Amino acid sequence: MMEWTDRHCRYFLRLISKETFLYTEMVTAEAILRGNRERLLGFDPAEHPVALQIGGSDPKSLAAAARIGADLGYDEINLNVGCPSDRVQSGRFGACLMAEPALVADCIAAMGAEAGVPITVKCRIGIDDQDTEESLDRFIDAVAEGGCTTFILHARKAWLQGLSPKENRDVPPIDYGRVYRVKAGRPGLTIIVNGGIGTLDEAVAHLTHVDGVMLGRAAYQDPYLLAGVDSLLFGRAEVPPSRLEVLDRFMAYAEGELARGSRLNQLTRHILGLFHGQKRARSFRRLLAEGAHLDGAGIEVLQAARRIVAGESRHAIAAE
Repeated sequence: MMEWTDRHCRYFLRLISKETFLYTEMVTAEAILRGNRERLLGFDPAEHPVALQIGGSDPKSLAAAARIGADLGYDEINLNVGCPSDRVQSGRFGACLMAEPALVADCIAAMGAEAGVPITVKCRIGIDDQDTEESLDRFIDAVAEGGCTTFILHARKAWLQGLSPKENRDVPPIDYGRVYRVKAGRPGLTIIVNGGIGTLDEAVAHLTHVDGVMLGRAAYQDPYLLAGVDSLLFGRAEVPPSRLEVLDRFMAYAEGELARGSRLNQLTRHILGLFHGQKRARSFRRLLAEGAHLDGAGIEVLQAARRIVAGESRHAIAAE
């Protein structure tokens, strides 16, 4: 998710779940080729398994960017063919490419030839007035011919004219059945469903029809729901860390990042939902929102927030 799943967010989420496959925010191929690669692509080894999500439509540029990502150690390269924003459309990438399956297939083939790691596609079930049966079948089959064997399907159309990116997340009706039919008709492909999934119980229900489930906003707004993934879906016996243990480990990470020049709010904006649904969560969020953006804000802000959720701050408890 653009401007959401940066390296700080991914490190934080990895503290909660060891098995969840993490994805970067989308980075354009041109930015990778011309921009600051450490800032755009740097990640901590603890994030594995982690995929680099790329946007673009030029096979040569995408192939070069995919090679860079693979050389840096990303476990997968994902081509975004699902983002509906005007800015993305103007650059001829994102969801508009669903109208050009042959081009997407060429991009996948070029990326696969260069990268040497799995190349996957994230897309919608259609765009605008496309028929979601015929057009999606045609798209999936063409791109699979290009070498893609894993598709992450957001189970909504994207309306490129008349709806904002925010509206495109909710307004087009969800159609999980269409994703199920893709899997049923192509058992040799790996099909992952995305869109509107808010709980692990819902994820388990989907897994009776498809191979995987991608969580977006739900995992960002209530990140601790990932604490159940390792045991429920992967059979790991370890007890997951508590919310306070996650916070303590993230604080240790934050100290190092602050010493390297990061601003505190760049880190804390990702952890606001850690105590979602718990006592004193509102005071925790408020303290971080009000204090982390200030010039010179340091680890003491996080320490104060910890005292709130640990029940060690009478003032904060009374204010809740």
